Amino acid sequence: MIRWTRNLLLFLIALSLLATLALRWVNPPYTSFMIVQRISTDFVPYTINWVQLNEISPHLLIAVVASEDQKFPNHHGFDLKAIQSAIEANKTQKQIRGASTITQQVAKNIFLWPNKSLFRKGLEAYFSLLIEILWPKWRILEVYLNVAEFGPNIFGAKNAAYTHFKKHTNQLTEHEASILAAVLPNPHILRASQPSNYVQQRAQHITAQAHSLGGVEYLNSIW
Repeated sequence: MIRWTRNLLLFLIALSLLATLALRWVNPPYTSFMIVQRISTDFVPYTINWVQLNEISPHLLIAVVASEDQKFPNHHGFDLKAIQSAIEANKTQKQIRGASTITQQVAKNIFLWPNKSLFRKGLEAYFSLLIEILWPKWRILEVYLNVAEFGPNIFGAKNAAYTHFKKHTNQLTEHEASILAAVLPNPHILRASQPSNYVQQRAQHITAQAHSLGGVEYLNSIW
């Protein structure tokens, strides 16, 4: 029994390594997150309209980093300071505050499922480490922008740019990019097409944060 369990564990580790390594070059047609979300309807997964990173407006690249993970170019998958701050804040706040990096969100979206548990967080940490080891930073950001949800069932920057602004991703203005980044924390409630005052204010804050980081030049180190 012990030998069987050990062999199974080694097989699963090898499989996860191969799958993660393959996705360094292979664009996934859909993610586990999409499948889980679609199961409640007709079991047909949403597909990704893939767009390469150099076809995405630089405004969106820096807006997403400014909004979701300002230490993205420099960390190794985890922002330990943000995690500690979230733990302290969650002791006194009713609304749970997250501290997931872009890498962790990619790991969750590609390989895992929406529900939160210690087991899933452990798997998320494991896949985040694999991604950081096996993928370059630019690939992590490219995958994230192609699988993130920017509105109900609107997956990826290409779909988001066309749905909300009738544009290609490389045509997004600074303001439009900040609006898209502003809805990422809760795309089923926040709207980019008809942004509320809250979304507009959040977008202004994201723009200011992007400028304070140094604009798109801040991302030079990821290439």
